[in-house]
Amino acid sequence: MDDILAGQNNLRNALTSCDDPLKAIEAFQLRNGVTFPSLRPMLPLLDLHMIPRLDFHTSILEELRDKLIQQINETNTKTDVKDKKLKELLNKSFGLIRIKQLRPAVMAILRNMKQIDDKYLRVLVRDRELYAACDVEVKRQIWRDNQSLFGDEVSPELSQYIRIKDTIIYDHLNLNNLFFSPSPKNRRQGEVVQKLAHMIGSSVKLYDMVLQFLRTLFLRTRNVHYCTLRAELLMALHDLDIQEIISVDPCHKFTWCLDACIREKQVDIKRSRELQGFLDNIKKGHEQILGDLSMTLCDPYAINFLATSAIKILLHLVSIDGLPRSNQILILLLRMLSLGLSAWRMIDTQDFKESKFDIQILTKFLPALSSLMVDDQARYFHSRLPPDERANALVVIDHEGPVPEAIEAYIQESSVASILTMYYALHVAKQKDRIGLLRILTILSSCKDDRAYEDPFLHSLIAYLIPMAEEFSNEEFCTGLFDGFLFAGLNRDNVSKHIMKLLWYIHAKINRIRLNTVIKAIEPDYANELYDALVKKIELIPEPMQIETN
Repeated sequence: MDDILAGQNNLRNALTSCDDPLKAIEAFQLRNGVTFPSLRPMLPLLDLHMIPRLDFHTSILEELRDKLIQQINETNTKTDVKDKKLKELLNKSFGLIRIKQLRPAVMAILRNMKQIDDKYLRVLVRDRELYAACDVEVKRQIWRDNQSLFGDEVSPELSQYIRIKDTIIYDHLNLNNLFFSPSPKNRRQGEVVQKLAHMIGSSVKLYDMVLQFLRTLFLRTRNVHYCTLRAELLMALHDLDIQEIISVDPCHKFTWCLDACIREKQVDIKRSRELQGFLDNIKKGHEQILGDLSMTLCDPYAINFLATSAIKILLHLVSIDGLPRSNQILILLLRMLSLGLSAWRMIDTQDFKESKFDIQILTKFLPALSSLMVDDQARYFHSRLPPDERANALVVIDHEGPVPEAIEAYIQESSVASILTMYYALHVAKQKDRIGLLRILTILSSCKDDRAYEDPFLHSLIAYLIPMAEEFSNEEFCTGLFDGFLFAGLNRDNVSKHIMKLLWYIHAKINRIRLNTVIKAIEPDYANELYDALVKKIELIPEPMQIETN
């Protein structure tokens, strides 16, 4: 460092090789002190006020350093001219980077350079303190050729993203900011998504690395929140108009179109043609695009939109006596749903082709589901008739019997059928249709791959059940919900968490014997604050009075 700036070694040599130390110190001060004619006369005055020369020089250094940083940041010359000047400046100043007072100026030079020579980057990587002090703009150039280091930086952000999603899903006090409530735009304004977008900048290489991390983690954990992050990150870069990335991501237009549909909560004719055209026109040799498309469609927000839209169309078709197979938008929704639900298998097997759609979903399963809808609607309208008209109805049909056998048969074999049945269950729960919900609950445990016990669905179901608190005084309802459905999923840790949230709000409505049974069934094997708090809350409920009889 002393070859760039006279430092302590230079002074030590001067003092050990001189005849007069005071003259050596004076000479050192003259050579290395402030030489501005306007400032030198101030030194004796400062000495009279007993202000140390160190303080004076430090203040001058900081002022000059800040002026230099400001000029570096405000340079408006052409990029090639600016880079040339910055390279010259960096070459003269890089040796001072370990002096903390001067480091910000060197870092400002690095931050403004479009391309930093490898010899400088290697120094920054080897020194942990220097690396930590680098701005993201500098780190991007380091990360491009150091995937493991980039992974170390990204990994905590990905973990934080999953924790945020889990908090929303499991928070027992959260009744308003539900999982599916935020709009796509609001979701991608989240801190983690924005930070990842900033870390990537306009680097296609870093973007591809993040996508590979997400694919690997999705494959390893089956956690669908990584699919959400894949879509949100792309759309965050779309919002920032990072053309270098969105122009080369083959999924951009499809994801953009799907995002617009989710935002508007509908698929119109124009957008349905765009989506279908994209799926139909994947060129030979580019089938791998289907892997990323399937991840985009596996996003729980996409699944929620596709399934909800399909149920809306089915309800409309029931009202006009229409046939499912005649509705092209419904067929497209089912196709996209099927592709999304096969994402993990496709990426795991690297077999990038759409599964052949089971036509019997259209010709047998959906008609059976439609008949269930007709039953529920008929029962609803029948219940609204005056009592005398109900008794005098010409045709009395049992609308409370078991669901059609075809529904239970198909949900055991088809993920698409399972999701549609689950979302119809959410529909009747939202309508507070106790009988309709009980009919479906009896078969949901049969859904393929235990899909009815996945977090996004249970989170939504519990949110609809809480306003139905009065129904829990009915033992038949409790039997159907707990014994017929929820208890069958207790081999999964997440199910008990959702039951705890439900009990937090409705425990006072359940009879004590049933409540004790449920509490015993969900007792965890490890310390759980929510469970302990729930037990204490239940203990505050007064025991029912017992009347003695002689």
